[in-house]
Amino acid sequence: MSDSVLEAPDPFASTQPWAMQLAIRDERASRPTHLAVCEAAAQAVVKLLTDPRSAPDGEWYPLVHHWASGPIRKVVRRGRGIRFTQVQELAGVEVEHAGAQVRAFVPGPVDQVPAALTKMQVGGTEMPEEGKSSEPVAGGLTIALTALTPMTTGKAAAQSGHAAQLALMSMEDEARLRWEESGWAVRVVAPGEAGWAEAVQRARVAVHDGGFTEVAPGTQTAVAWW
Repeated sequence: MSDSVLEAPDPFASTQPWAMQLAIRDERASRPTHLAVCEAAAQAVVKLLTDPRSAPDGEWYPLVHHWASGPIRKVVRRGRGIRFTQVQELAGVEVEHAGAQVRAFVPGPVDQVPAALTKMQVGGTEMPEEGKSSEPVAGGLTIALTALTPMTTGKAAAQSGHAAQLALMSMEDEARLRWEESGWAVRVVAPGEAGWAEAVQRARVAVHDGGFTEVAPGTQTAVAWW
């Protein structure tokens, strides 16, 4: 019998799309609010992208760079108890914010998602309470979610992550430094139709969805400003 160990598949050899996986902790007795999840997800994305391990000389860089060079697809999952505990061992960063706990993982092809993550549920993630937006923080980012198209919490969290990533990529150095000094503060708001129209007018970046889930391709799902 051979003592050899099967090698992990080469992610760069995959022909499948790449995605960043995000996991929400969703315990029955203490479910987070919709907006808290969105804010935590946005922060987790930014903290992973700005982690030293994602920098050009970091161990995560080849994977993060490959993914960020194409469509910035994100997949949001949820789990509780042992399911969430098991994914702590996977490469990523975690944010706890306003009762929400979200972990972002180093991106990879969708056909090579680690087994611990595949056991977590995708789709249908809807928190029972909207909750309140965080207070504005000097130097922080504000994200507005569309009032024109319904989105589950999981979908809205992914769109918040997209908006935060686009903002990070678009900011001038001074604005980015102020954001970093704020602790990468993120405020997510869910305005009505009039407020959404105003948000679109003041936005510095906008997210137009690829149409893989829930909404039609090209739907403007979120905008952000700083």
